Amino acid sequence: MKKYLLNFAAAAFIFPLHSAEVSLDNDAFVDAEKKVRHGSYQNFKTAVNNLDHPLKPYVEKTYWQRHPNIKYQAEIESYLTIYQHTPLEWPVREAWLKYLKRKNKKAAYINNYRETSNTALTCTYLDFQLDLGAPEKAILNQVTDLWTVGKSQPAECDSLFSLWRKKGYMSKEIVWQRITLAAQGGKQSLLPYLKTLLPKGERYLADLYLKVRRDPSASAGLYRYKKKSVKEGQIALYGVKRLVWRDKELALKAWEKLEKIFKYSDEAKADVYYTFALSLASSGHNQASFWLNKVPKERLDSKLIQWQLGNMLKTQDWEGIAAFFTGKDNLSLGQQYWLAYSYEQRGEQKKADSIFVNVAANRDYYGFLAAARLGLPIELNNQALVVDQKLLDKVSNAPGFKRAKALYELKRFTAARREWNYLTNTSSDDEKLAASKLAAELDWYDSAIFTLAKIKAWDYVELRFPFAFQDVFERYSKRSKIDVAWSIAIARRESSFAPDARSHANARGLMQLLPSTAKYVNKSSVSSNRLYQPKTNIRLGSSYLQYLKKKNHGNEILATASYNAGYHRIKRWLPDEAIPAELWVELIPYRETRDYVKNVFAYRQVYHTRMGREGNVLAPLLEMKMGG
Repeated sequence: MKKYLLNFAAAAFIFPLHSAEVSLDNDAFVDAEKKVRHGSYQNFKTAVNNLDHPLKPYVEKTYWQRHPNIKYQAEIESYLTIYQHTPLEWPVREAWLKYLKRKNKKAAYINNYRETSNTALTCTYLDFQLDLGAPEKAILNQVTDLWTVGKSQPAECDSLFSLWRKKGYMSKEIVWQRITLAAQGGKQSLLPYLKTLLPKGERYLADLYLKVRRDPSASAGLYRYKKKSVKEGQIALYGVKRLVWRDKELALKAWEKLEKIFKYSDEAKADVYYTFALSLASSGHNQASFWLNKVPKERLDSKLIQWQLGNMLKTQDWEGIAAFFTGKDNLSLGQQYWLAYSYEQRGEQKKADSIFVNVAANRDYYGFLAAARLGLPIELNNQALVVDQKLLDKVSNAPGFKRAKALYELKRFTAARREWNYLTNTSSDDEKLAASKLAAELDWYDSAIFTLAKIKAWDYVELRFPFAFQDVFERYSKRSKIDVAWSIAIARRESSFAPDARSHANARGLMQLLPSTAKYVNKSSVSSNRLYQPKTNIRLGSSYLQYLKKKNHGNEILATASYNAGYHRIKRWLPDEAIPAELWVELIPYRETRDYVKNVFAYRQVYHTRMGREGNVLAPLLEMKMGG
């Protein structure tokens, strides 16, 4: 699933009747928060003492963040203890540590420091420990880990690094380790500096690493490996594994020679075989099968198995599929389905049907396909979520829940999400179920969906597939002449119904529309705020689905794939000779799009059935052809 930056704007919230809370005076909270930002300590105490609100700790956070003072050390440290590990703790602790550093309060800094990813704070912590007499060796051993990274570290670490180097901790091996980290995915701009730390006779290695990082084809130039050393072999190995993604033929030729020049371990060779197999199989290269077969069995993961399967499906090697999967334990539903399919193609219908029956019992893309093959009814296997009232009351009255709820009311959605995540991450499974039920009642659709996913509570179908914004979906699906179960399934897959979901590609809202797409569909620019409005987003998303369906001549499989990967890319994926649609879906070269199509149609079936409709929406795939 994609990762999103969630803001939750414009969401409507309906609070549960069983909550015993009275209406909150949010104006009083906002007023108190404003007063303490620039107010005196006395005004702060007055504001806090007069406030009866779940977000009172946020007023305190605001003050302590802005006004740390050694005079109030006991109060600040008490606050940090009370709210330890909650979203309230770190903003105050960071401000407090920075204040203590400025005031050179070394003992207090050490006492208040907690493990953090903030390297500058960590270096100050270690520095202060040395100043107060901590054993030098114990501290400098920790400095080794701070220095050996593939990026530059903050200036706060300079004095520690200087002492660490002076005391002889910087060995050639550690320098090489850092060079490797910087070259292989780290900051390559660090390499010219690290080069100066190598013995003169080895400085060319840093230059070689930099050249191969910038241009992997350089790894194929055998004349560059002057000494045939282990380190040169390491650089060559790194380069050729990158090269195979850019120039497959050159990489294949280079590896044939490199394998003879350097004495690589079996593990190193297995890494190459794995990378080559993945690259060649994912591009349909004619040597893919050869390299897939070279990968040791213990290295075969789901990615390679999928490409191994895809390679055999492409050549319709039913014998190979049967031989590869027969007798293996713990086959995925997809692997079971294609094993049964291969039996069917070989005329072994009884074997095929016995597997299809088992697959059809699952609420899954393959389960629904298998049910269509056998003419079986759809079974959603829904389980009603029943939670004890006492447990619901316990969760709804938890301080973290109250804070999350109040923050949602104030539309401070990022802070609300942090509180929700803290609440559910520190809850038992039963409490997570109660929290999911409460979230569903509040129309926090994605919170319920993600919380149930945390505990793999897959069978609460009504909570996992809610009829979110149903009237809006129905209105615009009807207007666009598309199936409402399809459009709502797209939104369920795209955003889990978070109205303000935003992807790293800048797609926005329920149906994850790019501003450029929205502009094209709307025939005029659409502001970001409007894309976060459910009505606007669903209207444009439904129109876009209608457009893609028309572009693909009514084929909703191709339209769904186009929604994810783009119409022009999908056209390039269609084969010259027609193949079954279910086979084409399995051979989509991009894993994200392949899984996307499967998920959307599985979700569509769930909504189709939940709407009281008969029939299997995947049944048309069995008769459909793609390409040709």
